[in-house]
Amino acid sequence: MEQHRTRPPHDGTRRGTPPLPPQAARGGAADGGARPAPRPAQKRPAARPAGVRQPGAPLTVRARQLPNPRLTGLGGGLFCGAVMFVLGCLDDLLLGGSLTVYGVLFLPVCVLTAAWVRKGDLVTAPVVVPIAFAVGLLPVADSSGGVLGRLMGLVTALATQAGWLYGGTLIAGLIVTVRQIALMRRQAVRRRSDPYR
Repeated sequence: MEQHRTRPPHDGTRRGTPPLPPQAARGGAADGGARPAPRPAQKRPAARPAGVRQPGAPLTVRARQLPNPRLTGLGGGLFCGAVMFVLGCLDDLLLGGSLTVYGVLFLPVCVLTAAWVRKGDLVTAPVVVPIAFAVGLLPVADSSGGVLGRLMGLVTALATQAGWLYGGTLIAGLIVTVRQIALMRRQAVRRRSDPYR
């Protein structure tokens, strides 16, 4: 006598998929299996372009949007020296070699050099800044009398503009010191949060 195989009752779900919860099954049976209408898609606010600043953005957010390159010690020296030489040439061409204007332009270059040098080369910023000051003085210094006259003009300009030189070096040293202290504090916080590191 043959025995017929009996299949388990089919509950409307495929193999491998979990059955519907009882609330969904009751709801589908009550309204004739009709599904609820999908909600209309909400419009997202238009994203601002990357370069546009928000009017009420705090100062820290605006500072992060500024360019923030990381220079090595050699790169910082080349950057500072090249910028000061170009500024010296422009000063000589446009203003007739004004040493006061050159000294004023030296200060922001010191700030950028100290701010953009990478963490591992912080010590190099106060070293390369005076060298760049002397390099930039070459086109500005008095050049009468050939090579020896230019050398004497450079020494005289360094002596008379020592205030700008010391001021820019001091600014670079202060920025580097503040960055070093902040770096040491961050490392201390990381060590406290992860003592097994």
